[in-house]
Amino acid sequence: MTRFSVLDLVPVNEGSSASEALGRAAAFAAHAESLGFHRYWVAEHHGMPGIASAATAVVLAHIGQATSRIRIGAGGIMLPNHAPLLIAEQFGTLAALFPGRVDLGLGRAPGSDQRVAQAMRRTLTGGPDEFPRDVMELQAYFAGDSRLGFQATPGAGEDVPLWILGSSLYGAQLAAALGLPYAFASHFAPGALDEAIAIYRRDFRPSAQLAYPYVMAGYNVFAADTVEEARLIATSMQQAFVRLRTGQPGKLQPPVPGYYESLPPQAQAMLADVLSASSIGTQADVERDLAAFIRRTQVDEIIIGGQIHDFEARKRSLEIAMAAGQAVAGRMASDSHQAAPAQ
Repeated sequence: MTRFSVLDLVPVNEGSSASEALGRAAAFAAHAESLGFHRYWVAEHHGMPGIASAATAVVLAHIGQATSRIRIGAGGIMLPNHAPLLIAEQFGTLAALFPGRVDLGLGRAPGSDQRVAQAMRRTLTGGPDEFPRDVMELQAYFAGDSRLGFQATPGAGEDVPLWILGSSLYGAQLAAALGLPYAFASHFAPGALDEAIAIYRRDFRPSAQLAYPYVMAGYNVFAADTVEEARLIATSMQQAFVRLRTGQPGKLQPPVPGYYESLPPQAQAMLADVLSASSIGTQADVERDLAAFIRRTQVDEIIIGGQIHDFEARKRSLEIAMAAGQAVAGRMASDSHQAAPAQ
């Protein structure tokens, strides 16, 4: 049965503040929990006026206090930005506060431009090329490895499942080699999805954490009770991508009727590419698109993103997404049962 989860960038709306964005994040996480989503992840980004999740561990503490059952975690922490010990301590603290609920997804991109990356790293000698070593160092802190000569406190002995995130073949190869679950960023970089999943499953080596390959893929949903409304609410994220690609990142803009149609062909092509793992429409549309995506990829879990300016519309979109996901998963489970040979 496919699981469904939520990815939140904690968007800061035009005319709003980071404080208000964080308040909405807590309310949105509680809403996701009430709908039955499996986990709620927050992503690390820096130097971006429209994203309030830079201090990811702090945001997750806020989310954890607003919820009681849903798994919470980072999707992800950009490990080259940090000393692994500090991440072990931060997520060890979260695991102590919210036992059995904390995940730690790890990425090797900076989550920012080079100027911001340099400001964060200062004299750290590490970088993306040190990512595999940093992941194994982090594993050692959580395991309380005596060879370290000291313990991460909190951290040592805490149950914090590690994930490898990626948007290329590199992450798939590393996740397979380390025997870790793999999350692909198809919600904004879907190009290598199929090949990455194939490599991960082919080369996977069982580990103490995971016996079999486990794949999660990002997928955007912009759902509403009418197709027209769904297309309208999707224009805020379309604007965000166009502004980002043209060097003008900013706060999340209100929806604009006819925005996509007003763009030049090259901008439309860019959006069609980066948002190809998306569904825009009613529940029936989302069911159709999700079913096709799951059949194609055979992913174990889908993590749903999609920045929407109006908070009530965002909550409604999430409700429709879960209803669609449950319907698809139910049909697939029924089809699988009917196809199974008699015992």
